[in-house]
Amino acid sequence: MIRGEIVFTAGMAVALAAGWAGFPRGMDRRVPQPVAFSHKVHAEKAGQACEDCHAFRADGSFAGIPPLERCTGCHTAPMGTTAAEKRFIDQYVTPAREPRWTADSAQPENVYFSHVAHVKLGKVKCESCHGDVGSSGVLRPVYVDRISGYSRRTMTMDACVECHRQRGLEFSCLGCHK
Repeated sequence: MIRGEIVFTAGMAVALAAGWAGFPRGMDRRVPQPVAFSHKVHAEKAGQACEDCHAFRADGSFAGIPPLERCTGCHTAPMGTTAAEKRFIDQYVTPAREPRWTADSAQPENVYFSHVAHVKLGKVKCESCHGDVGSSGVLRPVYVDRISGYSRRTMTMDACVECHRQRGLEFSCLGCHK
C-alpha cells in the first residue's frame, strides 16, 4: 500500500514538473527574423543610436520597425564583406522588397503606449524595456504565443506598473487602456 502511494506521488511530481516545464514551451512558436541583422555593428562601427533607425513620426508616435528606405540610405551596395549583408542586398535592397520582420514587443490593441512620452519626456532609455539590444550580434528569434499572438518579450502590465511606482507615478486605468 505504501509503495503504491510512493509510486503515485513520484509519478504525479514528474507529471507536474513536465507540465510546468513543457507547457509554456509548447504554447510558443519560434519565428525567425528574415535578415541576420546586427545591432552591434550598426551601433559600434557605424555609430548609430536607436532613434537613427527607430524614429518618431511628426505627431510623436513611434514609427516602429524601420522601412527598407531607411536601410537603403546607406546600403545601396554592400558596405562590408559578410554573406548576410550580401544576401540582404540581393534579396531585399536590389528588388526593393520589404523584409517581413516580426515585432517582438508589440502591445495589445487595448493599450495606448506613447514611446515619445516615455523616451523624450520621461527620459527612459530604450534598454530599460527592450534590454541591451544594441550589443546583440544577431536578432533573436521571436517566440510567439500560439493563443494570444504576442511574444514572450511583450511588456506585461505588472512590469509597467512597477516601473511607474519606482518613479513615483500613478495613473488611472484609462491613462494606458483605451
